[in-house]
Amino acid sequence: MSNPLAQLAANGVSIWLDDLSRTRITSGGLESLISSRSVSGVTTNPTIFAGALGKGEGYGEQVTELAAAGASAAEAIFEITTRDVADACDIFAGVYASSHGFDGRVSIEVEPGLAHDTAATVAQAKELFAKVNRENVMIKIPATKAGLAAITEVIASGISVNVTLIFSLQRYREVIAAYQAGVALAKAAGHDVSKIHSVASFFVSRVDTEIDKRLVTVGTQDAVAMKSKAALANARLAYQVFEQEFAKPEWSALAAAGANKQRPLMASTGVKDPNLSDTLYVTELVAPELVNTMPEKTMEAVFDHGIVPANSITLHYVDAKAVLDSIEALGVSYDEVTELLEKEGVEKFIVSWSELTESVEAALKAAK
Repeated sequence: MSNPLAQLAANGVSIWLDDLSRTRITSGGLESLISSRSVSGVTTNPTIFAGALGKGEGYGEQVTELAAAGASAAEAIFEITTRDVADACDIFAGVYASSHGFDGRVSIEVEPGLAHDTAATVAQAKELFAKVNRENVMIKIPATKAGLAAITEVIASGISVNVTLIFSLQRYREVIAAYQAGVALAKAAGHDVSKIHSVASFFVSRVDTEIDKRLVTVGTQDAVAMKSKAALANARLAYQVFEQEFAKPEWSALAAAGANKQRPLMASTGVKDPNLSDTLYVTELVAPELVNTMPEKTMEAVFDHGIVPANSITLHYVDAKAVLDSIEALGVSYDEVTELLEKEGVEKFIVSWSELTESVEAALKAAK
């Protein structure tokens, strides 16, 4: 009997786990999720690695080796995280092959402190790609202004990219343009563009958290009535942008050469408000060619009691636009919110990176 996650996959949504650790890899737990939970990929970020290394489980032997070799914390982080990602890529190699590169992907992020430095982001993206040395790795690059140019350059060199920290529809259009420009350059350079894949990670729950806070401050009955509607509206309109941008004639020539659409990925899909359904940002965001990267808690909630529709996005464009227009009319600025969320997103990952560095420094010191 089909379970809700299998149904979600059957309806065109790729299920990627938003978590990775050494013990998850070595225990066989990650591999088991492929068959038991229809998981077809993995995403990581500095917060995830900070949590995994903070607990220390499974990393002792490698940390001891790195300490003996005199590795710095930065060098140790590079070695540890790229090994985890390479091992996860091997676990998903079969999924990668059977899906012709669309799934079986594992993402690793450039250092968040480089988010506003195009050249340094490009250099580290290439370094991470070379170190992991797996065709099914994706390099995560944030969708900052500096990140846009980096996305084009990294794609142009034939490397698959997961664009992260997208909050606004306008920035998403710019991300798609950066990807398409990169594919055109890759084609001109003689790369096999059919091998280049990309996803655009559109963050969901944080939009509700910030906008709901502002609606409560407005305090009117109309404002309170709009709570918990903005994130779904924004995400649904992002899918409309995806449909529009990849239907344009200028994309057709690249598609004819074998280029792949940059698929929209719904990220930050764990519900922050306990009054909301714990499956909300999954079951209400179902459409073909979509990726949803879920924390394990959300994934298990969908498996247990999710009710999965055939499509919960494309019939809601008019309603979604009306929601965002109504919120704007109440005095909550969409542009202000999305700019703040991008800034905070980068800052939060920098904090996590600092925590990760501190954890590794302490572990290296203890191992000497």
